[in-house]
Amino acid sequence: MSLEQPARPPIASLRLIFPYLRPYAGRAIGAAVALLVAAGLVLLVGQGLKGLIDNGFTSRSAANLNRAALFLLAVVAGLAFASAARYYLVSWLGERVAADLRRSVFNHVITLSSTFFETARTGDILSRLTADIALLQSLIGSAISMGLRTTITAIGAFILLVVTSPKLAGLIVIVVPMVMVPLVLFGRRERRLSKAAQERIADLAATAEETLNGLRTVQAFTHEPVDRQRFSNEIEGSVQAALRRIASRAGLILIVILLGFGAITFSLWVGGQDVIAGRMTAGELSAFIFYAVLMASSGATISELWGEIQRAAAAADRLLELLAEVPGIAAPASPLLLPSPPQGRLALENVTFHYPTRPRQSALEGFSLEVSPGETVALVGPSGAGKTTVLQMLLRFYDPGSGRVLVDGVDIARVDPAALRGRLGLVPQDPVIFSATAAENIRYGRPDATMAEVRAAAEAAAAGGFVEALPQGYDSFLGARGVMLSGGQRQRIAIARAILRDPPILLLDEATSALDAESEQAVQLALARLAQGRTTLVVAHRLATVRRADRIVVMEAGRIVATGTHDALVRQGGLYARLAALQFTNAA
Repeated sequence: MSLEQPARPPIASLRLIFPYLRPYAGRAIGAAVALLVAAGLVLLVGQGLKGLIDNGFTSRSAANLNRAALFLLAVVAGLAFASAARYYLVSWLGERVAADLRRSVFNHVITLSSTFFETARTGDILSRLTADIALLQSLIGSAISMGLRTTITAIGAFILLVVTSPKLAGLIVIVVPMVMVPLVLFGRRERRLSKAAQERIADLAATAEETLNGLRTVQAFTHEPVDRQRFSNEIEGSVQAALRRIASRAGLILIVILLGFGAITFSLWVGGQDVIAGRMTAGELSAFIFYAVLMASSGATISELWGEIQRAAAAADRLLELLAEVPGIAAPASPLLLPSPPQGRLALENVTFHYPTRPRQSALEGFSLEVSPGETVALVGPSGAGKTTVLQMLLRFYDPGSGRVLVDGVDIARVDPAALRGRLGLVPQDPVIFSATAAENIRYGRPDATMAEVRAAAEAAAAGGFVEALPQGYDSFLGARGVMLSGGQRQRIAIARAILRDPPILLLDEATSALDAESEQAVQLALARLAQGRTTLVVAHRLATVRRADRIVVMEAGRIVATGTHDALVRQGGLYARLAALQFTNAA
């Protein structure tokens, strides 16, 4: 699924932040008031400077000098307090809005269906959650307030320039349009280059995330030199994209400063002639210099902030693209309730399904299966036969292209997915172990479970022994992706997790594939006890693990080709008999 969306007008995407600012309107108003006060006091500094020169220095009166100095000191003190208040409030807003935005984006991402994650890159999503939101945080916590303050200051400075000397102000007015044109033109280019630079950072994050997740494979195949070069190429690409953006902004700053301060220099030369001729006082010229420098520096600041705004707009674009993704699997407007108490009846009726990334290949084709409450059914067949796809249909990770999937007689497409999955316990072939303690991993399906229940589940899954042998026992941190555990130990943690959940329906996807013979026997006994009185659907390649199933369903190319008990299927011949002969002969 693509994250690309139609192009938006420049900075229009920044509307994204308004809903997140609304809850903090009081703080935003306080920041605005502090900003206006600070801008006004900056302008008063020029008048204080004029009074200090004309009424203090020129009059040669100590009293006048003291009054002018005290006035200027009071203005500066007020400016300091207002600036500090503005900084605190806008920084607080930046932190708060960024936190809320990250929460909102994360909450949205985890609702997206498996279809989305088939093509989306985890590194790119993480880049949007971190780097892109950091740019918006900087915008709210700094750039917006600085931009507003600078704009207000520039407007006020221009008005006071006109009041001080209309003739000199007119010279500066001629330059203003010449400054605005490059601001607009370079701003558009900045937004485009910023988005390209942020996408290169996302590529960098995706490459690093993929390599680190597969580090053992990288090292096992001595692939480090290739991956170093690949990462280095990504770094160079991100640097080049950033340098293009930097060069564009540097050009804008060059033009703005040359034009702005060039106009000021010429105005000062004209003003100096007026002071010599007696048409202007030294204080007026000093005030004019102050306001002219203030206006020119404001222009330079605005040119820099405009670049920041364009970068933030590009980041907002990328976040809006992500937030615009609609979950493919969602609760219906009026979901049906599953029967209570649960029965554990399963049915797939003439289901046909194609994975979005493999539209020409059927994962299931006209597949129909009924599982009675309390029955244990095994799905067997060669790789790619569609066994795991059946479990994904039941979990509603995908919806069928045609046909229906029912749990306890209710079409699961009309049920809240959370309510459906609450009745299922899954033990996947490749279990996920989270960066948490052993107890927290086992308790994952039932966060309210007591420690005694956690221990009982671990013992039932033949995991209690190795968990208690860990340095801190059940409080031991298992490392990223369970790196401290063997494959068999990770699988037993996953089985303990399912046992603790105590669901009416068990879905076991190669649940004992990574266990040694002794552990497998212990876990098989535990699963056999757990399966009593509940529906169990088992996916297995190792036929020895499903010989005692009530029914074995043989699958090939997304279809059912045979059904029966182990002995009956062996007598029938066909695919199952060939698989059984191959496995049991090799085992012997």
